[in-house]
Amino acid sequence: MLSDLYVPDESQWLSTSTGRISSDGYSWMQAVHWVAASGLYQPRRHRSHGPRSFGPTTLRVAQELAELLPCRPGIGYLVRRTGLSERSVEYHLGMLREAGLLAWIVKGTRVSGGPAQASEFARMVPVEFDVALGIRTVQRDEDAPAYTRAVSGIAETGRELMAKLAKKASRKVRKPRAKASSKTPAKGARQGAEQGVVTAFLDQARCTPMQVGPSTVFAAGGTSFPPESKLASGDAKSPTPEKSNAKAGGRRELNRVGRRFQLARELTQELDWLRGCSVARIAWVARGVADAGWTVTDVKGWLHLRGEAARVHRGSGLLAVLLAGAETVLDTPTKRADAVEQWRGAQEAARRHRIHQIRARTERYDGDWDAPTSRAVQRQVDEAFTTSFRPTPQPAVPGTEALPEVSSVGSLGDEVVAQARTEARQRLMVGDTSLINVAVNAMGRETAEQLYGPNLVRRALQLASCARSSLMTYGRQ
Repeated sequence: MLSDLYVPDESQWLSTSTGRISSDGYSWMQAVHWVAASGLYQPRRHRSHGPRSFGPTTLRVAQELAELLPCRPGIGYLVRRTGLSERSVEYHLGMLREAGLLAWIVKGTRVSGGPAQASEFARMVPVEFDVALGIRTVQRDEDAPAYTRAVSGIAETGRELMAKLAKKASRKVRKPRAKASSKTPAKGARQGAEQGVVTAFLDQARCTPMQVGPSTVFAAGGTSFPPESKLASGDAKSPTPEKSNAKAGGRRELNRVGRRFQLARELTQELDWLRGCSVARIAWVARGVADAGWTVTDVKGWLHLRGEAARVHRGSGLLAVLLAGAETVLDTPTKRADAVEQWRGAQEAARRHRIHQIRARTERYDGDWDAPTSRAVQRQVDEAFTTSFRPTPQPAVPGTEALPEVSSVGSLGDEVVAQARTEARQRLMVGDTSLINVAVNAMGRETAEQLYGPNLVRRALQLASCARSSLMTYGRQ
């Protein structure tokens, strides 16, 4: 009498397995069908959740594994091939490992912010299968591990059973068709339909739904046809199952928690200072804006208004401070769109400034001479260029206020400079410091003060520094 099949977690690795590696997927499917029909493995004896039996669904998952070489399936691949959910695929993979039919070679990993790595399995044949069929094995290399032993023969008593298993392994186990009847079948009928595709052997005989004794034929589920009278009148319903309302790929629409995790995952991928942070923690921090329907672009626009930190010690804590009250300030899509436009404008201005710097550096050192390698010499050369090309201050003109200093900026006229100061002052009144900030970053503070005046530049820089504080928010009352 054979004992129950169960392999604990510590013995589910190839190095600790007691079975042998199957030579090909066809012979491995013979062992899988034998385990399914023998009844020696019962999942509910070892856990309180998951499938109740080793049935047709497990065989369908095993069929997909038998066709892979090497056996390195991803959860998403099995979901697409079988139509099952991720949790169901994980359950049936665990059942195959507990039955001794799979063993870990490499266990997959999931790194936050990176791609998931699939696990690699070895298709194993348990020792109970060899004992039940009288299969003889031999170890050809004494130095090789025990799981590399090969088949050398089979007993006469097991040849007939092996032939039946060969027929079952050569046929495909397909998904049962949905019944057209709206009435719920009885409990016994459901159990018979679930167990009808697996033929029983040994002492535990099982019958298919439409036969009396054991059979080696796969049952695909019965189909009831309506009488011809109903077909003629058009009253009979089609036995074709109705189309599912689910999305393509078996994915359901995200709920509130799903949207939080989706936004958190995008933030950890888009923002450099959030790389490596826990997605679950970021989802909890950004729950307010996620529930308000914000996208990752909206969050970037808001962070641009709040300001960026030079050094980040704890990304999740900084994000919690920056997002405090964000959904109440930018409470409409129009306000969020304005913030996004300002962020994109600043990105474009920064890009142009970098291009201008690179172009100026290239033009400055472009010539027949080689740039010095010493930092001290480079510093002296920069000072010489700065002194040579420094703008010459214009003499003061009586009757004008600060315009002599202004007129030296790019040879601009007084009316143009006055109009620029007026525009900068109006923007500063509504909290927009981008115009002066771009001038300071592009031309330097000294030249910006000549163009806009020291008072406007000082007020703009003070307001920009206050924007980085969590005690100050933008908005109108």
